[in-house]
Amino acid sequence: MIRLSLATTTAAAAAALLATTFAPQVPAPAATLDYVALGDSYSAGSFVRPWNTDGCGRSEHDYPHQAARRLKVKLTDVTCSAAEVGAGLLGPQSELKGPPSVPPAGGWAHKPAQVGAVSAATDLVTVGVGGNSVGFVDILETCAKQGLASFGTGSPCAAHYTRGEAASRLDARFASLEADLAALLKDLHARAPRAKVAVVGYPAIVDEAAGCSWGAWHQLGTVTKGDMPWLDATERRVNTLLKDSARRGGAEFVDTYASSTGHGVCSTGEQRWMYGIKDSLTGPGGQSDPPSELCRSIPARGEACTAVHPNLRGVTHQADVVTQALSGMGATRR
Repeated sequence: MIRLSLATTTAAAAAALLATTFAPQVPAPAATLDYVALGDSYSAGSFVRPWNTDGCGRSEHDYPHQAARRLKVKLTDVTCSAAEVGAGLLGPQSELKGPPSVPPAGGWAHKPAQVGAVSAATDLVTVGVGGNSVGFVDILETCAKQGLASFGTGSPCAAHYTRGEAASRLDARFASLEADLAALLKDLHARAPRAKVAVVGYPAIVDEAAGCSWGAWHQLGTVTKGDMPWLDATERRVNTLLKDSARRGGAEFVDTYASSTGHGVCSTGEQRWMYGIKDSLTGPGGQSDPPSELCRSIPARGEACTAVHPNLRGVTHQADVVTQALSGMGATRR
């Protein structure tokens, strides 16, 4: 009996050892990557429903949200309308544009510097900023006024910005943007040494003027066709600066311009991925943006002053390109 028990025990122990040795190994659950999105209204997907109501106009369908859902990463989205590199990303932001376009009584609460969301635990960072730093909204407004004064003829805005004091101020803004981007990328690498950083460029707005009509506010209003090539060149100048800054700063550049040509504000129907100055909103749900007094004065049927931003098709295109780029950078679960 003793021998039988011993033999039985030994056999059981051997079987247990074999089972342990050759059992299939179950992998540990994959850790979820931490993704932080920084940027302005083009990254926030402003005017695409539904958006948050804290003055940043951040859409649930902006490219950070769409990319995060596709890549199954944890998202911290601090993008905000009207953000600049200095006042917004590196420093606090006091000027907010919404939507909602009409601020509450007392104004919007100031936003802390977006870089504060980045830490040593961050794995991925996207940065989409620069247009506000060079004053693209002011440029567009000036071009509309110049075009109105010229009754839609010539290229008065290009003439205004390519000589004299206006040209010098614009060059200074570009130089300041370049310095600010260098400081931003250095700061990001210091905060998150192992994070992969991608700088996201701007999609095509007015790469061709064939379909635009002077005075059409769902397009560019009173900007002349003659000024549209200069506007396009100015946007491409911003994108080139972003690309060069990314290369020098150890980041990847994500080009959303090339694949969006032919889908700018002068296109029609489903081919148009860009809102005009005043336009109908896109995105699911019935959220609206009650227009300001200035917006109501613009003679157009559009329900909101969408101020030339990507519509739902546009933000989805951005998400397609950004998702592909992040995947190529290794943005998968680790």
